[in-house]
Amino acid sequence: MRLHWHRHDLRVTDNWGLSAADDVVLPVFVFDDEILQFGSPPRVAFMLDALAALRADYREQGGDLYLAHGDPSAVLPDLATEVGAATLSYTEDYSGLAAERDRVVTEALDSEGITVEGYHDALHHEPGSITTNAGDPYSVYTYFWTKWRNREKADPYDPPEQVVDRPGDALPALADLGFDEPVADIEPAGTGRARERLADFCAGPIYDYADRRDYPADECTSRLSTHLRWGTIGVREVYAATDRAMADAPDADARESVEAFQSQLAWREFYHHVLNFTPEVVTQNYKSYEQAIEWRDDQAEIAAWKAGETGYPIVDAGMRQLREEAYMHNRVRMIVASFLTKDLLADWRHGYAHFREHLVDHNTANDNGGWQWAASTGTDAQPYFRIFNPTTQGERYDPDAAYIHEYVPELAGVSAETIHAWPDLSPSERRDATPDYPDPIVDHGERREQAVTMFKRARGEDPDE
Repeated sequence: MRLHWHRHDLRVTDNWGLSAADDVVLPVFVFDDEILQFGSPPRVAFMLDALAALRADYREQGGDLYLAHGDPSAVLPDLATEVGAATLSYTEDYSGLAAERDRVVTEALDSEGITVEGYHDALHHEPGSITTNAGDPYSVYTYFWTKWRNREKADPYDPPEQVVDRPGDALPALADLGFDEPVADIEPAGTGRARERLADFCAGPIYDYADRRDYPADECTSRLSTHLRWGTIGVREVYAATDRAMADAPDADARESVEAFQSQLAWREFYHHVLNFTPEVVTQNYKSYEQAIEWRDDQAEIAAWKAGETGYPIVDAGMRQLREEAYMHNRVRMIVASFLTKDLLADWRHGYAHFREHLVDHNTANDNGGWQWAASTGTDAQPYFRIFNPTTQGERYDPDAAYIHEYVPELAGVSAETIHAWPDLSPSERRDATPDYPDPIVDHGERREQAVTMFKRARGEDPDE
């Protein structure tokens, strides 16, 4: 018998570790308090829903998902001994915390004579498989992407043939795990829901993805990030669907659009490779500066950013979408990250921590990579002197203010022209438009100059040159 230890691979199909079993499988999930302390209501709520769906999938096959609560290094060896399992499989994780947990669990199982097999199931190409000619990990995405897209991708894996019917503990409620109900409206979990999203996306929107993905009012993104983060759908199944879409594409522009989406799958893997080889990026800048960056870190300004009360409509719409849905459109993530780090001159770690608390699709590798990109401290980062103008970003990507109208109700009756001119209006003009929406908390032009000066000093350069 084999134990399969589920963590962020909450599915039965296209699961490499499960598929590798040539014997009866007992699937296991352990509620680990050491890991749960880093959780948040949105993520844990989605996880519990995904576990309920996973348990239902196993029961359809005549088996069940074994649930336990405790230290995996104690629970798993005891369970393996009890049921006579000779092997435990799991999907590799790439954060430092997960790597340490897996090391301790592996040692405990080894001491009991139980074989441990880790599978790089969450990625098409494991860390170390795509390197420079010198054998070093890439720090520039474009070179990584060139090799990634030319590598053969494995086909989706079949589900296991025999699953043990052994349920273990009951599925807990959020309160049982010490979490309040999330404020946000969390989307349904499970492989069935993920497949619906994938099918809908590949049936049409994927062919407009290259042109429309940056417009948050459009439904032209896959919304699969949460499902990939929790593994309710496999990366091979997603890629295979995009490959079929590529074959069915009506013209060259549509094929280019499919490839643009596939490049986002590669970005996801690129940041996982970065995290694997430089785990310290979770708390430290990837890029070294000669001097420490003199972040302003004004707590009142950071609080206004979190609340969506900055007086910059596209920024506030994004922060309120985050609060309401535990999700934010990717273009808007870049806008709000740039605003925090370049307009408010606040350390990217404040934003990363806020996203970790509120995003249902929070992923250490991708969120850290995105925040450090915006802050000009990361790998292949945005140059420090290229600073998003939040007004221009709103005009370009939400020209009719449809996205802003949806998430900032104070501006629902205000014209797009007035909304996009908001920072340049006089206080009286703003009050005439609506008395309920705040004035801008900073002047973008002034803060842009301060940001450039701040980074020049960190680089050891004369800020006046």
